[in-house]
Amino acid sequence: MAILKHIASKNADYGEAERYLIFQHDEYTQKPILDDEGHMLIREEYYLDGLNCDPFSFAAECMETNAYFHKNQSFNEIKSHHYIISFDPKDRDEHGLTGEQAQKLGLEYARENFPGHQALVCTHTDGHNGSGNIHVHIVINSIRKYDVEPQPYMEFDRDAKAGYKHHLSDRYRIHLKQKVMDMCNANGLNQVDLLTPAEKKISEKEYWAKRRGQKKLNQHNAELEKEGLTPRQTTFQTEKQFLRNAIEDISSTAVSQEQFAKLLSEKYNITFKVSRGRYSYLHPNRKKYITGRALGTLYEEKHLLDVFQKNASQQISKQPASDITNNINSSAMPTSSDFGSSHAFLFIKSDLRLVTDLQHCIKAQQSQAYAQKVKLSNLKMMAQTVAYVQEHGFQSKEDLDTALSNATAQSTTARNSLKNTEDTLKGINEQIHYTGQYLSNKDLYSEYRKSRNKEKFYEQHRAELTLYESALRILKEKAQGKKLPTLKMLREEKSRLTALQSDQHEEFNARREYERELRTVCSNVDIILGIHQSQERQLEQTHEK
Repeated sequence: MAILKHIASKNADYGEAERYLIFQHDEYTQKPILDDEGHMLIREEYYLDGLNCDPFSFAAECMETNAYFHKNQSFNEIKSHHYIISFDPKDRDEHGLTGEQAQKLGLEYARENFPGHQALVCTHTDGHNGSGNIHVHIVINSIRKYDVEPQPYMEFDRDAKAGYKHHLSDRYRIHLKQKVMDMCNANGLNQVDLLTPAEKKISEKEYWAKRRGQKKLNQHNAELEKEGLTPRQTTFQTEKQFLRNAIEDISSTAVSQEQFAKLLSEKYNITFKVSRGRYSYLHPNRKKYITGRALGTLYEEKHLLDVFQKNASQQISKQPASDITNNINSSAMPTSSDFGSSHAFLFIKSDLRLVTDLQHCIKAQQSQAYAQKVKLSNLKMMAQTVAYVQEHGFQSKEDLDTALSNATAQSTTARNSLKNTEDTLKGINEQIHYTGQYLSNKDLYSEYRKSRNKEKFYEQHRAELTLYESALRILKEKAQGKKLPTLKMLREEKSRLTALQSDQHEEFNARREYERELRTVCSNVDIILGIHQSQERQLEQTHEK
């Protein structure tokens, strides 16, 4: 697989690039290797050509071009660009790649993609660390010497004109990578997709930091072994690699973003933060965060959210529930005979919500940002659902369904008991009303009974007497042949029923909320298990293919 590297240099000494390409250099210090007489050693095998210049007068011609266009005169200007095409070490043995062939490919690549620039093209057949991979160096002057035809990858008109600097835009970078892939594919060489971000991104700086660190560690361990001591550490680890290992360890078990952050802090003392949808990590020995993008796609939000969701699904479907003493299951639920007692059903409502179905959410389909937000919310709800199932001791989906069925039945019973109490209280209130109406007109009715001219008295007090008679008739109907209760007895009964109604109302609300919560849990579990089963089917289909 060929890869493309880019280095921008502010070094005004163009001759140093020539010397690096021709003479041997220490791969750690980048300093030239000298013989016993202090002379630089020429590389054992290299191929050197120049474009728009003589390869051995590259430095002088570049300085002449800079002076002509009055460019690259200050210290902070980029003087040259160094591109490296590094071929797969297997290409030498498997596809017969030679230094001459690589040099030819490099010349064609430079001529096509850096037109108008003075360039050195040099091929080395010795790779770093004795890998033996063939690689091509292309060093170009940052100032274009000749006008060229505008190309699709050029962002501005001036990018095709002489006297202007090499402008490496994102479009240009993508074009260069695509050309490397096309070149390797056309010549039957090993190649990977350079346009897809790496799962584990190892930068040039990190690569050399690891090499130098490992070298120092080996020297230190050698001294310890001479003293008869056993080294504790044999492999050097960069700060980024420490973060990668920690993230991989924690993400293998975490079911939510919050749990992920907590475990990272507790186990590895790594601070985790999310800013505008980007994950960042603070190494214990650093003051500046390292983004997930700098570590690789395996450590960014998209991948980790999928991992958390998968872990949550596996815990629901496979992991046995914990033994929690305060389980709330069907055996621990109060029966219907407890409704009349003074012990109310205790329920603490959680913040569980239904998981949103993204496939049927129109807004999520229209907005990728909203879909990502819903996905994160769903992940949190799934994690809370997993924790709920474990804490309440549900051993299987059947136990959960049974608990929901019991909760529904008990909620219905509580509602019926409350309704009966309300109906009874309504009857008591009517009795109190008619008893008051009866008592307020009782004396008048006694006078009516004692009056000599009853018809005249009745006509004069028809309304009051009618109220008395209707109240007496209704009270006798309610008494059903028994003695009429006193107003004091009715008020005492009303107080008792009012208190009972309040207790039953609270209990009914609690049981209804518990039923709703269990319905939410069941619905979320169905979705989680559905997602997990779908993933398993996709995995099986992949294996079959």
